[in-house]
Amino acid sequence: MIRDQETLNLLLDTISRFVRERLIPHEAIVADTDRIPDELIQEMRELGLFGLSIPEEHGGMGLTMEEEVLATFEIGYTSPCFRSLFATNNGIGGQGIIIDGSDAQKAHYLPRLATGEIIGSFALTEPDSGSDAASLRTTAVRDGDFYVLNGTKRYITNAPEAGIFTVMARTDPTKKSADGISAFIVEAGTPGLSLGPIDKKMGQKGAHICDVIFEDCRIPAANLIGGKEGVGFKTAMKVLDKGRINIAAVSVGVARRMLDDALRYACERKQFGKPIAEFQLVQAMLADSKAELYAAQCMVVDAARRRDQGLDVGTEAACAKMFASEMCGRVADRAIQIFGGAGYLAEYGIERFYRDVRLFRIFEGTTQIQQLVIARNMIREHS
Repeated sequence: MIRDQETLNLLLDTISRFVRERLIPHEAIVADTDRIPDELIQEMRELGLFGLSIPEEHGGMGLTMEEEVLATFEIGYTSPCFRSLFATNNGIGGQGIIIDGSDAQKAHYLPRLATGEIIGSFALTEPDSGSDAASLRTTAVRDGDFYVLNGTKRYITNAPEAGIFTVMARTDPTKKSADGISAFIVEAGTPGLSLGPIDKKMGQKGAHICDVIFEDCRIPAANLIGGKEGVGFKTAMKVLDKGRINIAAVSVGVARRMLDDALRYACERKQFGKPIAEFQLVQAMLADSKAELYAAQCMVVDAARRRDQGLDVGTEAACAKMFASEMCGRVADRAIQIFGGAGYLAEYGIERFYRDVRLFRIFEGTTQIQQLVIARNMIREHS
């Protein structure tokens, strides 16, 4: 759903210029230093990127899902690490509060998330529960007006920079299923909360992850999202549906960048006296990439529109995330092949994207989890 096309076009043009004029020139620097410069972060705040999907009444832009994915197509045209910094505020780090938070929780946290004053982080995965998220072991025990949290979360995006964490913990130990899980807002600096060392990753330098550890961490009972126990896993799944559409959208954006770079190189690079773009086998790789990119883009926009209509998009979100992330990996592989030996060198940057996009097929639910979600939904609907 697009509310005002003219206003949206201005936003998309602004983001596109920012990406090309400010972010792309810093890609290699961020990759070498594993750090996004402070001045770029401040510019992101001033552009409102931390509050794209946060409701207007709480200081954000309140973009619809369709508007948000169109913006993400533009944001995705550069290294994914830039988007990662503010995406958690708009996605998994803030959506739990937006979807199921109390009025008081929304009023207290959302304006600060919208401005980028604080960064939100989503703590679900644990050392022994990744794809099987419902088996998490972190506990939250009620103690008067507080809950006491104990457990460890792993691979938590933006944890080193986070001001608040949306934490999934088991409040009912008698229920081993998802029904015993609740969602909490935990502020950074709370006694009993500590962070592990920043993990060294295959790609996406500049975007940081680490363990988040809770040892008798006391948080106010008022920080139970929605004020109700046992619905945290449902909150997480609603958050992940939106997150999967967003990962599909950024996959489209990065694939477009890689294809543009590969096409440019193919038109400039000469072998046997002519540009390699004139060779049919190179053309086949370009054409396959373009067709798959177009298909993924259509899927993402359709899933976004359905979500804006208030429909259950569990299947569509999984389909879009699965196809777009796999597509992005294939485009990356073809781009390396078109660059040839040059593609293996850091000088050209395409090898960095090759490593960066590999994560898209893993987080927010692996490709195999998306397959299970899609198939189980199909079977349930048939029954």
